[in-house]
Amino acid sequence: MSGEQGASVEATAPLVSLESSEAHLISPLTIVLVRHGVTDMTVTRNFSGGQVEGPGLNAAGRVQAAKAADAVYAIGRKSWMKLPRVSRVFASPLTRTQETGAAVARRLGLHVETEPLLREVEFGRWEGLTAEQIVLQDGDAVHRWRFGEIAAPGGESFDDVGARLDEVLRGFAAEHARLSESGDDVERAWSAVAHAVAIKCAVGVSLGVDKRSWGAMWPEPASLTILQLRVSREGDIVERHLMCLGAPTH
Repeated sequence: MSGEQGASVEATAPLVSLESSEAHLISPLTIVLVRHGVTDMTVTRNFSGGQVEGPGLNAAGRVQAAKAADAVYAIGRKSWMKLPRVSRVFASPLTRTQETGAAVARRLGLHVETEPLLREVEFGRWEGLTAEQIVLQDGDAVHRWRFGEIAAPGGESFDDVGARLDEVLRGFAAEHARLSESGDDVERAWSAVAHAVAIKCAVGVSLGVDKRSWGAMWPEPASLTILQLRVSREGDIVERHLMCLGAPTH
């Protein structure tokens, strides 16, 4: 009897091929997240957030930006050969990302498109302070912030940043779908120049991992983090794949 039941279930179960399950998807969209090069505040470890336009890159940061630009240019040419070449460059509106984005765009013969939602976390009252100064001022609050438990006073939490970076990725996916719907369904790669916390939150929200782990990610300055999005014809993100996190370029 149990054998007959098993045969019946097997006979009536729908067979879904890989091809049919992917029929509603368009070609993949790859997002190459680039962290900006170093500033003087990066070196001194002062918190530099999204509420302040500066600082700009220092001399070392400009060298790093040029090397990051070379690394992005190499995608689809000398490295990551299965990926398409980067065809658009987005950057947060802050000076350090605009300068890094400009270096990437020049190398690719493109222009920078500013995306405000790529800005760094807003540190509020902690802006310009070091972690040691914050501990003296607010005790263990900075550690609770790093574990995703609270927002910076007058600023943002990892949840806040993750939500707006998710909005960026969903916007990219929708734009990719619109371009594909117009008859240009091809694989694309776009670069987004952003910040340490913004990038780790983009990865955290994409992988669906516990917020307590987001702070443990560390994309170093001028590094590359690559996400690939599988997008439906309607512009929804169906799958997100992390291809690399914080790959050094210098």
